Amino acid sequence: MFVTVARAQTHEPAAAPAHGSAPDTGAVAHGELVAIEGEHATGVFPPMDTNYFPSQLLWLAISFGVFYIVLQRIILPRIGAIIENRRDKIALDLNAAEKMKTDADAALASYEQELASARDRSNKIALSARDSAKADADAERAKVEASLDEKLESAQARIAEIKTKALADVGVIAEDATETILKAVAGLDVSRDDVAGAVRSVRS
Repeated sequence: MFVTVARAQTHEPAAAPAHGSAPDTGAVAHGELVAIEGEHATGVFPPMDTNYFPSQLLWLAISFGVFYIVLQRIILPRIGAIIENRRDKIALDLNAAEKMKTDADAALASYEQELASARDRSNKIALSARDSAKADADAERAKVEASLDEKLESAQARIAEIKTKALADVGVIAEDATETILKAVAGLDVSRDDVAGAVRSVRS
């Protein structure tokens, strides 16, 4: 694309060929090349030479177009597919995390409900046990009190019987003692009926 700048060379013009002889084609070609090189030897770096700007712009447009087509047809679709896959994966992960959170909340609510039910059942069982124990204690106390009342009544009846018997014996003893005292001390012979009447009158 670029023409190399050749060093300036001094060439003597070739001698004219003799009349009737063939011209020297090598010398003619060399002279034309020297002329072309001399014509383009401007001394400027070729990329900075304004003579090559149109071709450079043309190749720049071609390169940019090829890069744009490659970018649009190959690179961007792949990047878009990767981004879409990442987006779908993130959405799936978010949905899974949301589902796990919902399940955890439901499990926590169920656990709290079961815990509250267990507490209610334990309270009911404790109240029932307390009521049952109180009822059993009351029944046992009533039973013991009934037994004690029965024993007390039996004892009171026994005491009354002993007291009645003792009082009856006291009367007989008093009559015997009175009769003996009257006979031994006073020397009186009193009948049993009189002694008994006297003792009864004193006791009453």
